[in-house]
Amino acid sequence: MATHYETLGVSKDASGEEIKKAYRKLARKLHPDVNPGPEAAAEFKAVTHAYEVLSDADKRANYDATGNENGNGAQGGFGGGFGGFGDIFESFFGGGGQAGPRSRREPGRDALVRVEISLEDAVKGTVYPLQLRTAVVCPVCDGECTEPGTHPQTCEICHGAGHVQRPVRSILGQMMTVAECPACQGYGTTLPKPCPECAGAGRIASQLEKQLRIPAGVATGTRIHLAGQGEAGPGGGPQGDLYVEIDVERHPVFEREGNDLKAVLTVPLTAAALGTDLTLETFDGEQIVSIRPGTESGDTVKLDDLGVPRLRGGGRGDLVVEVRVATPRNLDDEQRELLQKLAALRGETFTEGKFETRGLMSRLRDKLRG
Repeated sequence: MATHYETLGVSKDASGEEIKKAYRKLARKLHPDVNPGPEAAAEFKAVTHAYEVLSDADKRANYDATGNENGNGAQGGFGGGFGGFGDIFESFFGGGGQAGPRSRREPGRDALVRVEISLEDAVKGTVYPLQLRTAVVCPVCDGECTEPGTHPQTCEICHGAGHVQRPVRSILGQMMTVAECPACQGYGTTLPKPCPECAGAGRIASQLEKQLRIPAGVATGTRIHLAGQGEAGPGGGPQGDLYVEIDVERHPVFEREGNDLKAVLTVPLTAAALGTDLTLETFDGEQIVSIRPGTESGDTVKLDDLGVPRLRGGGRGDLVVEVRVATPRNLDDEQRELLQKLAALRGETFTEGKFETRGLMSRLRDKLRG
């Protein structure tokens, strides 16, 4: 494989001006407008790449040291774009040839909407009436963009190519560059009679309502993917996808933690001391919460399988009820007297405003001393 110096026909110690002069001479000789053969096009590409490397001081230094302009010791090809003069080449010749006119029919964009549901709906699942304003295929022209009974016509300027050639001046002299046809915007066809409903777009804006099935177990941030239900593309192109993001409202009683539900139940001091059964209204109806005798604030009661269904894998979390013991307030004289008697019976006394607990051993010591 020839080196970049050999490609340009210069010595390894050639100056920048000598390299530039050699490139201009070869470029004029091999330019496709002068020499349209495929071999000349390949040589022109190689010459352009060689000049792009050797005209850059850093790339030339790396190339001289390693044999490669990237400095990794491996001789590179022509991939990855040329930059500099390579970019000029790409703009002149369209990256090796135009692909033809572009289609009016393009895929639609994906859409993202957010919906807010209650915690109960997240636990049980629901069907949500989703209202969506989006683009749909034009019902009059069915995406054809033209008035019914008519058809697009071949562009008279570019003759269906979608692009035209224009002369430009460069360091190589006058050259031809390729640009999008201004008459047809690159489509290769024009619309003498655009559809009156969509003005030739092939789609219109419409308000739709979908019945969205939301499965049990969703949480805030869960996204439901509806393939092919996004907006229709231009020219009646295929629909994109629709993503629905869930936002779950806060609940006045229950709070979600993973797949468990948490609730706080306040009970009277007497109920906590003696124990009782209380009723709690849940998403699964009324449930009995059994308060054990001697329950303290912060103790919990777990109700199995009454939490949130697992979105994947089956089963449900639990309902965890935290008990808070309410301290009685605004006592009347009789209630205060009763509590004082209870404290005395339990060996709990107040001396000069300080609370003291006298247990069995303390009372035995007092007896022995007496």
